[in-house]
Amino acid sequence: MNRKSSTELAGSTGLGAWAAFGVLTMVVVGAHGAPLFLDDALLHWSLGHRPAAAVAVARGLTATGTGVVPYALVAVAALVAGRSTRQRLAAVLLGAVCLGAGQAARYGVMELVARARPPLPDWRTHASGWAYPSGHSTTAALTAGLVILAVRVRAPRGRTPICLAVGCWGVLVGLTRVHLGVHWFTDVLGGWLFAAGWLGICVCAAAWWLPARLVTGPTDSNGPAGPASSYSDSSSDSTGASREEHASQDPGRRGRSRPA
Repeated sequence: MNRKSSTELAGSTGLGAWAAFGVLTMVVVGAHGAPLFLDDALLHWSLGHRPAAAVAVARGLTATGTGVVPYALVAVAALVAGRSTRQRLAAVLLGAVCLGAGQAARYGVMELVARARPPLPDWRTHASGWAYPSGHSTTAALTAGLVILAVRVRAPRGRTPICLAVGCWGVLVGLTRVHLGVHWFTDVLGGWLFAAGWLGICVCAAAWWLPARLVTGPTDSNGPAGPASSYSDSSSDSTGASREEHASQDPGRRGRSRPA
């Protein structure tokens, strides 16, 4: 991992997400929790497209966005990302702290905004607390971001399909909250933006403050054959230099065999 580029990318992404989240939050507060943008249209669409099979799938998928599943996914991704025991333990701890602290901060924002959920007769699953930002959407997006980060750090090949699948899971968990009638779409959008901003802060802090031995592997600095390659280079340089000196002393014998 390049610390400078990682810090700059995470910082710029986090700032952009926080700016968008701040604007959306001010709009929600200014409207006193009333539906915004596509909120009513998407809720009415979901009311007309709820066959039993779709509701069952949505309930199963939305259940993966809370509880033990996100923490299990983050722990597995952290174990895969680390190269040593120390790195794996640190990655598991940092991933759990990032996810847990993000959930706590999201809960604080939810209590401050205190936005009401859609009407209760439209619900097709259990929900509790205020609506904005969506807890399932925030947790799933944070989990997906941490897993994608671990995959990109560790997997040299075939990581694009995995990242796309994990990203789609994070998005679908949020959309099920609208389909099941327990959140407005702007609740879900706020959860995604909050997760992006929080993840940017965590990655930026980790890249900036973590000791190098927890960020890079033991072979990252010199490579697997660093000392040997440097010795080979010095040997070839000295050999090449001696050959050049010999050739300059007797240029006429270049290309001829030496007599026995």
